[in-house]
Order: sequence, then structure tokens, then C-alpha cells
Amino acid sequence: MPSAVRFVEILADTGVTHGLIGPREVPRLWERHVLNCAVIEDAFPQDAKLVDVGSGAGLPGVALAIARPDLDVHLVEPMQRRTDWLTTTVTDLGLDNVTVHRGRAEELVGVVSAPWVTARAVARTAKLARWCVPLLDGRGTVVAMKGRSAQEELDADRRDLTKLGLVDAIVTEHGGSVLAEPALTLDLTFEPKLRQGSSGEKSRTKR
Repeated sequence: MPSAVRFVEILADTGVTHGLIGPREVPRLWERHVLNCAVIEDAFPQDAKLVDVGSGAGLPGVALAIARPDLDVHLVEPMQRRTDWLTTTVTDLGLDNVTVHRGRAEELVGVVSAPWVTARAVARTAKLARWCVPLLDGRGTVVAMKGRSAQEELDADRRDLTKLGLVDAIVTEHGGSVLAEPALTLDLTFEPKLRQGSSGEKSRTKR
């Protein structure tokens, strides 16, 4: 709890001045942001290694590292000022289970990988998966924090996800006992060897 409270204080201070958190979000930092992210800790097994893509203000990565000291958390963020802020924040909080990486997800393929990848408010599901799947260490799961649109996005993007090697997908509720509205994650398990390489590679080349 002391670390979580300190994290909220940092977000309300330099998180705002660095443009990571909007001033209007300060009164609801605890429930809407930090606790909302921390409750998805039950998605990960003991001692799991995970990558947080587009970490920004450390949500959900830093919140998860506080809630679960056993996790090995890697924050991926392309902007220098944000990675500087994340590094300072991680040091302030004394989190020795967090590593900060500067770069886009696609630039860090082969540099950082894990069985678990997570992200919050980064992109629509299909686009997010194209960034995250290459970071999976073999068969692995992308735990994407989504709102009420989770099932709708899954239904709409399933064809594209299947091309990436999707083998299982479920929408999971977290924190129903402590949050007024549970946090929702779209848990997408991929088997990279099942990826439809030819069509996937062509589509990536066009982009």
C-alpha cells in the first residue's frame, strides 16, 4: 500500500506536468487508473515475466509490479521523456522487478520477449496484436485491457487475429469485489508457429 499511495502521488504531480495524466483525472487516479490496473494481476501466474507495451504512465506495468513483487515486468515505451519519467518513478518506488526499455514494440523484437504481454489503451485489438505477438516467447498470451467493447472488438477482429496464430480468446472480468465496475481484459493466446505467414507478411509489407 505505501508504494501504491506513493505512485498515485507521483502521477498526480509529475505525471500531470509531463503530460502523462490529464489534470481532470487526478481526483480518480486511484480507482480509475491504479487500482483498475492492479486488479488484473490475477491474469498472470507466479513469477511470470511480462512486457507492458506502450507503458506511458506505467499503467498497467508499474501498478502490476507493485501489486505482484514476484512478477518480472518490462516496460516498453518509445518516447524519451516518458522513459525518463518511468525510470525515475521506478527508482523512487524502489521496484527492482521492473526494467524500462525505450523503443517501439516492433523495434524491440529479439531484444525483449516474454510469455505474457499486456497493454492498456494503446490500439484496437488487431493492430495491438500485430505489435505484441512478435514479443511473445513462443506460445503466449496477450492480456489487453479493454472496456465494454472487448467482445465487440474480438468478434470484429477475430479473422485478423487468427492469421497471427490465435488459438484461444476470452474476455475476463477482474476486481469485481473492489471496483464499482470490474476491469475487463481480452486474453488472447497465440501459437506463433500457426501464423499464416504469407498473407501476414504481405499485409505488413504494404503498411
